[in-house]
Amino acid sequence: MTDVGAPPDNGDTVVFAAADAALIARVDAELAAFLDERAGSLAAVGAELAPVADAAQSLVLDGGKRLRPRFAYWGWRAVRPAEDDDAALIRAAAALELVHVCALVHDDLMDSSATRRGMPAAHTRFAEMHREAHWGGNSESFGSAAAILLGDLLLSWADTLFARSGLDGRTRVVYDDMRQLVMAGQYLDVLVQVRRDYNPGDALRVAEFKTSKYTVECPLHLGATAAGAEEDVLAALSAYAIPIGEAFQLRDDVLGVFGDPAITGKPAGDDLREGKQTLLVALAMQSASTPQAAILRAGLGDRGLDDSGVAQLRQVIVETGALSLVEERITDRAEQGRRALDNPVLRDDARAALDALALAATQRRT
Repeated sequence: MTDVGAPPDNGDTVVFAAADAALIARVDAELAAFLDERAGSLAAVGAELAPVADAAQSLVLDGGKRLRPRFAYWGWRAVRPAEDDDAALIRAAAALELVHVCALVHDDLMDSSATRRGMPAAHTRFAEMHREAHWGGNSESFGSAAAILLGDLLLSWADTLFARSGLDGRTRVVYDDMRQLVMAGQYLDVLVQVRRDYNPGDALRVAEFKTSKYTVECPLHLGATAAGAEEDVLAALSAYAIPIGEAFQLRDDVLGVFGDPAITGKPAGDDLREGKQTLLVALAMQSASTPQAAILRAGLGDRGLDDSGVAQLRQVIVETGALSLVEERITDRAEQGRRALDNPVLRDDARAALDALALAATQRRT
């Protein structure tokens, strides 16, 4: 697997890297100031809320690629030059990160994932707090309840921060659609997982709504509409976003099975233990022999699957050709998205930046 890629080292790359680093710093500063303020408002309710504020700050500020704010910013720059006032857009982009962390908190709980970015997941963190305090009741139940409430709190804070941007009209519609799509995509993911149909079409549909639209298209459209984009610009951004978003999700699926835990921050094979119905798994089942299919059905979704069981499932996925097919599709979709940038309705600096983001999203190791 290749490291996170970048275009050839030329002037555009240097300009993008500097602008991208400055953007991330601005988004982080916006988030840190907002979360400090919110921590103060929770403290006014009572000292018992301090762990909630701490968990929110840790989850939001300690890591994360800031992909959604970055796509939102470069959607804006597809229309506007760098010298235009972008303060409102930066605040709205920061709100997208709060929506995303809300989704991560709930996703970890639904998947029973113990870690996130190498640290305890929110429900794990609160369950441990319960155990250490020797409180009554069940620690896991308390952890689950606290994580649900934390996710809800983050979503409400996202709305507060977005409202402070002052952006409304078409931009607010995009933001509202994005919030709906992430929940709808997550529901489809849960549904496909329990139906166990191993249908490649279902896996790709989940990737479209859970990732292509939510992670790439909606943030790009949010930034572009905030900049006053016409429909031709939005169409050009969609032609890039949908294939890049799919390739991003497929890369995530590969990392969920074959990734290095020291880099991904999650235990190896967690997606297999959770029984994720990804394209990787669907294609493996489609081409599996009867003995191979039996191995897949027995191991997928087994929470107690040990390392040797994970290795056995990986071997089946490789031997059926599923891994090679998914890698080919990642390459094809990434190239399709990058070709879509050859469109004069998008500003040149945004096209170069989006090309770099396409590589970073699809050739990553985390």
